[in-house]
Amino acid sequence: MTRPVCVVVGVGPGNGAAMARRFAEEGYAVALVARTTGVSEMLASELGGCARAYQADASDPSALAQVFRSIQRDLGDVDVLVYNAGSGVWGTVEEIAPDAFEAAWRVNALGALVASQHVIPAMRQKGQGTIVLIGATASRRGGPKSCAFSSAKGAQRVLAESMARHLWPAGIHVSLVVIDGVVDLPGTRARMPDKSDAFFVRPVDVAATVHHIVRQPRSTWSFEVEARPFGESW
Repeated sequence: MTRPVCVVVGVGPGNGAAMARRFAEEGYAVALVARTTGVSEMLASELGGCARAYQADASDPSALAQVFRSIQRDLGDVDVLVYNAGSGVWGTVEEIAPDAFEAAWRVNALGALVASQHVIPAMRQKGQGTIVLIGATASRRGGPKSCAFSSAKGAQRVLAESMARHLWPAGIHVSLVVIDGVVDLPGTRARMPDKSDAFFVRPVDVAATVHHIVRQPRSTWSFEVEARPFGESW
């Protein structure tokens, strides 16, 4: 039996890896897309024959086009796209360099658009599919030093809403997961040794949330899901 195909764009040691593991456990063939392949190749080896690592910079439309052609050739049509790529440079409007501002926008918004455009035609033909964009609370508020990141994530959020309103009638479930909190990684634990478990977002739980979205019946689709630890102040 042919496995359904899940593509995770932005595979690092945290949420990206956890989502890849979850979909592999659920019987998907998983394409692991990352700018560098150190983590993704190790993860593909761990997951066995159901996963493959691919290298592409999410901010480069031509690189994304090439990698999605390779995924189509190797694994087939994409059933689930999880766009987890995201980055930003911190600085005020007086400090931020124009190229850093543009780079944040290219990764968070342009890359999400381009990746989605490559999977929509097959999903539309099937009358089903899921696209999940991983967002951030920065999309809701512009902090003094989040000039680039907040505006880029804000663009991503509005893009997701536009996509959802256009694609839901075609059977394509577009959803945005807004993560509010610090992801639980060895590095973040080391920088915040005084924080309790309740402070951190666990990647395995983010993966469970994303998988739940993919399984939602059409009569109760979610567009925007907020994921935060119960100890987070909001």
